[in-house]
Amino acid sequence: MTTPRKVIPIIAQPADPEMVSLYAAHEKIYPRSVSGFFARWRWGMVVLTQLVFYGLPWIEWGQRQAVLFDLASRRFYIFGLVLYPQDFIYLTGMLVIAALSLFLFTAVAGRLWCGYACPQTVYTEIFLWIERKMEGDRVVQMRRDGQPMSLDKLWRKGGKHLLWVAVALWTGFTFVGYFTPIKVLGMEFVQMSLTSWEAFWVFFYGFATYGNAGFMREQVCKHMCPYARFQSAMFDKDTLIVTYDAERGDPRGSRSRKADPATLNLGSCIDCNLCVQVCPTGIDIRNGLQYECIGCGACADVCDTVMDKMGYARGLVKYTTENAMKNKWTQAQTWRHVFRPRILIYTAILLGIVIAMLVSLTLRTPFKVNVLRDRGVMARIVSGGKIENVYQLQVMNATEADQRYQLRVTGLPGLTITSDDVVAVESTQARRLAVRVQAPYDAAAPGSHPIAFEIDALDSAGHLSEKSVFMVPR
Repeated sequence: MTTPRKVIPIIAQPADPEMVSLYAAHEKIYPRSVSGFFARWRWGMVVLTQLVFYGLPWIEWGQRQAVLFDLASRRFYIFGLVLYPQDFIYLTGMLVIAALSLFLFTAVAGRLWCGYACPQTVYTEIFLWIERKMEGDRVVQMRRDGQPMSLDKLWRKGGKHLLWVAVALWTGFTFVGYFTPIKVLGMEFVQMSLTSWEAFWVFFYGFATYGNAGFMREQVCKHMCPYARFQSAMFDKDTLIVTYDAERGDPRGSRSRKADPATLNLGSCIDCNLCVQVCPTGIDIRNGLQYECIGCGACADVCDTVMDKMGYARGLVKYTTENAMKNKWTQAQTWRHVFRPRILIYTAILLGIVIAMLVSLTLRTPFKVNVLRDRGVMARIVSGGKIENVYQLQVMNATEADQRYQLRVTGLPGLTITSDDVVAVESTQARRLAVRVQAPYDAAAPGSHPIAFEIDALDSAGHLSEKSVFMVPR
């Protein structure tokens, strides 16, 4: 007989609530409007950054746009500077300065960049302002979203999206205006004659602004931005962060303004949850520092407002450090520890690089020369018994005025230039020319000999020396 198999019942396991939450529908966050010290700073940075971004392409410098990155001709105009791809070192320097600045500001006060100047924060603030003007503040928006569609709801939401699209398209248009002269771009836009790449980037950047600032908002900061993940590596116990004073605030509880917290055995926190309602990422700062916190200080502003109404001291939520909270330091003691050796080293390095960049730009020679021996023409003996080599020179004029350059060559006895030794180059242009160099037959032994082209600007200050070789045939 066949032995019957043992049947093992399968018992369904309860779902892990944390795993279920990963698949839950995203709930929209309705940040409450707030006013205060940090809110004013945040809006000040919004105004400043957008005045620079939107206004810079419209500034004229001579006969051109003040800031223009002309990719077609491979020239970058920044006010009085004309940079070529060969000036890549300056871009490297700017990236190093940006990285060190990020390290410095993060070590001093956490995510200052995220909370006040990041484009995601700036455009989210602008889009939230439009939303509040069209639909009202937090409570009104939540109530309206829970109601069925009506004419009032339709025109308010439709008007909001039209304004969002207008801001987004203007942002995309301005972005492309840094690469195509913005007045020319405007005429092309009106005449519907944009090139394919211009149209693509206007609508792509506009769509990105519309989607990120209008819909994704805190999702970009929480899930897409890598800075939130590695910021903790730049923090230490003397970094200023937005902090809830649990020792003073707990135990939490509501009470009347006239009630004595000590009698009720309560802390200063009245558990109003306004700090959660104003948070653009929807976190509760009372649970401690979280990676979602962008350091905007909105919770500190609203908490100070509540403390004023209750007659309590401000600072239940504030910028402070872990050591300051633990050791109960005064504000002066806290700031002395904030400017610790690490910060001073970052600052010194940053200042050194900035000064080096400025000195390099100031002393920069306003033209460039590339020398390449013409390999298509071999060294040869010409009339008069002289040896001739041919070189290809590219002279780039990095000024906005026509220039003339004097050519000389050194390195061997009797070495001379037999072609034109004065080169004229138009403003911001480059000229390529063939230069014939001759030497007496007995000037050197057969083989390769180092020489140098000496180039002097005749109409402005500047001197360059470029190395090459002179070939003497056997």
